[in-house]
Amino acid sequence: MEINLQEIRSKLDTIDNQLIALFSQRMNLVKDVAAYKQEKNMPILDTQREREIINRVSLQAGEELEYYAKLLYQTLFSVSRAYQSERLRAETALSKALENAAAGEQKKMPERVMVACQGTEGAYSQKATERMFAFPQILYMNTFNDVFNAVEKGMCPFGVLPIENTTAGSVTQVYDLMEKHHFHIVRATRQKIDHRLLARPGVKLEDVREVVSHEQALRQCSAFFAARPDIKATPMENTAVAAAFAARTERKDLAAIASRTCEQLYGMETLSDSVSDAENNSTRFICIAKDLTVYEGANKISIMLTAAHQPGSLYRLLSLISVMGLNLTKLESRPIPGKDFEFRFFFDIEASILDPAVRGLIGQLRQEADQLVFLGNYEEMR
Repeated sequence: MEINLQEIRSKLDTIDNQLIALFSQRMNLVKDVAAYKQEKNMPILDTQREREIINRVSLQAGEELEYYAKLLYQTLFSVSRAYQSERLRAETALSKALENAAAGEQKKMPERVMVACQGTEGAYSQKATERMFAFPQILYMNTFNDVFNAVEKGMCPFGVLPIENTTAGSVTQVYDLMEKHHFHIVRATRQKIDHRLLARPGVKLEDVREVVSHEQALRQCSAFFAARPDIKATPMENTAVAAAFAARTERKDLAAIASRTCEQLYGMETLSDSVSDAENNSTRFICIAKDLTVYEGANKISIMLTAAHQPGSLYRLLSLISVMGLNLTKLESRPIPGKDFEFRFFFDIEASILDPAVRGLIGQLRQEADQLVFLGNYEEMR
């Protein structure tokens, strides 16, 4: 029997028309459910009810289609919960903060301001700071924690921190500190990383037995050390600190991995002009501030949340973002200290809270998640 594709598609169109009509009827009833739950002060999520429906419809679908039916109804429930959340949108401290940040004329990022960053002159953090601000007054701090503290305590209005690298991945120290401190991201940028092997004049590569640098830089040059197992890699606070240390020492067997700026700054010589594992090595830096402010050009949102420790909880959060048609550019998980196999998630989404629908989405995510921290809405500089 010859298959008539056009005839099949015509039948599918008819079924789709019936489905959308039934979907509209169902969502009108969901509206009534939302009103009832609001009146009785009941939560939106009812896992027992959802489980009962999925068990019933998967049996009706038959063995071949049971998992497809489950996926269909999980998506349908997610849409229904999102619709209920929109209908029952309650004013919270977070919703008020987002409304206030989105209200009024958007501010311009200041060009002359004091900024805290970790390291010393010649550090990649310095370069990133100068990319974000035309005329920064830089206050160098010893540690990443000191940068957070400087901003949180009002010592500096802004702080710059590395968050992830294309080769070595996330800067775990910063992610761990993000859970401890109160701050908001107000800008981000990517800084090209140009790792060089530097030493005092007269030092030869074949004589080097120890290389100092920041631990992230050492990881980003793993192939160099793999090819030279006799060279010891020693972490220091910062690439520029390492370069300054190597420049001061009298040792003839010590070198540092740092930038070309450090070579010029500390009077060093290049033993190898490219020791990175990848040529396109770059680090993403964030600029943090104490208050939630949305500056001109804000096009990315970062949030930190904890999902319920149960099957499908992360899926429900992701489906809310998917329904909105937003682009999720990053999903990072970090273990929660003191809890076995439970994780905190970091999301980056291309969106702006100037859009009321996006503010509504944040509220829906807050209701679905055990905990949600809005990290900021900011411009990602290129």
